[in-house]
Amino acid sequence: MSFSRRDATRWLFAAPAAALALKPGIAATIKPDHPHSKWAGVQVGLNVPYSFGTRTALDAEQVLERTVALGISSVELRIQPIEISLGLPRELVLGPAPSDYKAVYYPKGDAPAILPAAPGRAVLTQADFDAYDAGAIKRRAWRLALPIRSVERVRRMYDAAGVKIDIVKFDGINDFEGEEMDYMFNIAKAIGARAISGEMSIPAIPNLAKAADKHRFMVGLHNHLPITPAMWEDAFRQSRYLGANLDIGHFLAGNQMSPVPFITEHHARITHLHVKDKTLANVNVDFGKGDTPVREILQLIRDKRWNIPATIEYEIPLAPDTDRDAEVRKAIDYCRLCLVD
Repeated sequence: MSFSRRDATRWLFAAPAAALALKPGIAATIKPDHPHSKWAGVQVGLNVPYSFGTRTALDAEQVLERTVALGISSVELRIQPIEISLGLPRELVLGPAPSDYKAVYYPKGDAPAILPAAPGRAVLTQADFDAYDAGAIKRRAWRLALPIRSVERVRRMYDAAGVKIDIVKFDGINDFEGEEMDYMFNIAKAIGARAISGEMSIPAIPNLAKAADKHRFMVGLHNHLPITPAMWEDAFRQSRYLGANLDIGHFLAGNQMSPVPFITEHHARITHLHVKDKTLANVNVDFGKGDTPVREILQLIRDKRWNIPATIEYEIPLAPDTDRDAEVRKAIDYCRLCLVD
């Protein structure tokens, strides 16, 4: 995942205009021929709606419709579409938290008071942080008033369509405490997920470890360029329920080495992969065109029969008039061909 200027400017008010309650539609018209994206024993999934080019602009039903059309049977679903479909007011549909931005670029907790802009990215000011915090306080109140069982409606909709919500991705995971931390785990369990995912911040790991132990539920810590194998290994020691949401492209570009040895050593602690192809110079490219050993990794999981879902995270920059889903389909087809080879 990366943070664009558009993401930063749309943090607070990027909710969709769609209706906020679940409604008749794709869920009522799903045919018996369910999607299928498990090939040679390896579950290929999709990080949604991020792979559709948004975090906050789609509800759970809209995400499902596009997922089914692509033939995908397992997803890492962000919390925003779920909460939108459960009635979260549009002004409270927030994107990445300031703490996520810090985790991406300063995972050790050494962020300066004024964050410099990364290349091609927006400068985030204190006013941005204050505005986000104000929205997060109101969102927390909404969350704590929500009956957890209400999320089962979303689960039933996806189950009926033949799509497994395997992982729930939360923004701001490193800010949660107390009841909101419990909300995160309880929502994920109620929707039938196998794990939670969120950005990896070293100072927040002890708190996450304690909560994961309490709920006996896996948390996949997501890496960006600064994350090293040693950082993950330290997290693994703090709780048996802390794992790696291993982004193989970020790992390659950040560590300047193949992810294969890390996967081989720690396969039991990997909740899921983020599959993409990057160059060593950290450029996203079409699958099969970069330096990331995508084929080797998929075939390794296949041959070793490891239970590691291969979740495509599509983030190649596209022109506005490009058919994004058609491009995502090419990535899916590439992974399928790697596995059936």
